[in-house]
Amino acid sequence: MTKPVQARSFDAIAADYDAHRPSYPPALFDAVEELAGVELAGARVADVGAGTGLGTARLHERGARVTAVEPGDGMAEQFRRSLPDVPVVRGDGNNLPLRTGSMDLITYAQSWHWTDPARSIPEVRRVLRPGGALALWWNDGDPTVEWLADQENRMRVFFGVEIPAVPSHRARFRAELPDGLDFRTRQVTWSRRVPIDAHVANLATHSDFLIGDPAAVRDYFDRERALLTALFPDGEVEEAYLVSLAVAHP
Repeated sequence: MTKPVQARSFDAIAADYDAHRPSYPPALFDAVEELAGVELAGARVADVGAGTGLGTARLHERGARVTAVEPGDGMAEQFRRSLPDVPVVRGDGNNLPLRTGSMDLITYAQSWHWTDPARSIPEVRRVLRPGGALALWWNDGDPTVEWLADQENRMRVFFGVEIPAVPSHRARFRAELPDGLDFRTRQVTWSRRVPIDAHVANLATHSDFLIGDPAAVRDYFDRERALLTALFPDGEVEEAYLVSLAVAHP
């Protein structure tokens, strides 16, 4: 299955994505401002691959003049319901529907890996004003938390992906950052407490599950829910996250 098709798998579950995916902590946006040298209040920001607006909403709250860019029909529709006062235009990072030199900052929250860097980096350079910045970030389970690491390994087994001998908290930087740009990086930890069913619903919004065999995916989540219920009899889990942020001035 091609990357664009997998990316568009979110459209069918946009409401669930908006309801169950985690947001981002204030410390992340403090770090964006510091590394980018851009004060978000009043800044012209393009949030690319905005989805339902989880990252866009936080940028908007900080006073940024945000334009969201989103390719998916269902995600854009949910975005408009969630953030009716924030403009959203249809497009993707490989062909930004934005004027040359129009943005102070371009952000990709959980979405850079859906682009083709050979196309998206020239587009970033075109759209940014001189001195503008590119900020990429990913929100992953904290690999130092044992139950989350165990869960990640179970998912790797389910998808037939190799389990690393030593989990790396810097895996996103090694796997996702494009060559040719001088990135400064920062990692931010945070957590949220949610019911087990909400945690499982969050997992179910990830694209690998969305394109998987429905019966096998249902069986996987039945087993995962039973395991977590035995592990956390009070019915709630503390999801611990590690946000990996990378900022460059292209």
